[in-house]
Amino acid sequence: MSGLSGLLGLEGVGADTLLTLLDLAESMRDVLTRPIKKVPTLRGKSVINAFFEPSTRTRMSFEYAAKVLSADVMNFSASNSSLTKGETLLDTARTLEALKPDILVVRHGASGAPHFLASRLGCAVVNAGDGIHEHPTQALLDLLTVREHRGDFDGLAVAIIGDIAHSRVARSAIHGFVTLGASVRVAGPRTMLPIGIETLGVEAFDRVEPALEGADVVMMLRIQRERLGAVPLFPTLREYSRVFGLNADRLRLAADDALVMHPGPMNKGVEIAPDVADGPWSVILEQVTNGVAARMAVLYLLAQGRAGADAWLKGGLR
Repeated sequence: MSGLSGLLGLEGVGADTLLTLLDLAESMRDVLTRPIKKVPTLRGKSVINAFFEPSTRTRMSFEYAAKVLSADVMNFSASNSSLTKGETLLDTARTLEALKPDILVVRHGASGAPHFLASRLGCAVVNAGDGIHEHPTQALLDLLTVREHRGDFDGLAVAIIGDIAHSRVARSAIHGFVTLGASVRVAGPRTMLPIGIETLGVEAFDRVEPALEGADVVMMLRIQRERLGAVPLFPTLREYSRVFGLNADRLRLAADDALVMHPGPMNKGVEIAPDVADGPWSVILEQVTNGVAARMAVLYLLAQGRAGADAWLKGGLR
């Protein structure tokens, strides 16, 4: 990711860029605590949120982030668009580009869709989640939340548990945590562990217990039922919850001060027990707040480049 090229994933993004984004996000989080939650730094810039899949947290977070920065925001909904009349993704995107946005935020069910558009459009493209590939801004908000509580990533043990094979959140989180020096373990049913996942620098387990042992961060993932297809990958939801769900007893295997995370939406009682999701270990709602700050940082860096980021961090634009 350069200053103006877009953010399509965290694979290949260096530690320096990640830390710059986290520094920006940490600073921008302060704006969200002010009585007037608005800064003029992206006045005159425009952002289009083009969501071809349903979304609550990510779509609202991007919209709010852009508005706090004073950018003009337009929201595109696929269900009410010419796509329903047979228009192609590329033609739809070119129509949106003709509105002259500075940044196009794209969520799509096909892996690689934002990359396809970024190579054909003249504006910066941000991946808001593509198929089972990546979800980079989710990983950034996760990193921000962990750094807020732990300060550093060196030596941290991170356990990511659940439907790893179909999770774009897991892939981006792995890239981010490994790049910044944490050790990552993933766990799930063998049918939900991608072949060769270890090549990303993680340990893989088909049981929850060894992944949880001494973990500083526990990230639970929902079953991506909309992506599973017709062949069942586990016997029943009750059996899945019994073997892979996070409850208070199982959480005791982790560090005493372990952070419990979840990207949402949660299926309480399946992958995570309600008393754990709402308990003292949970930072799930903090993740939502940090999502706005992380997306503010991405939009700002794309629109203003490194020089703008340096100016913000020096306190001159707040």
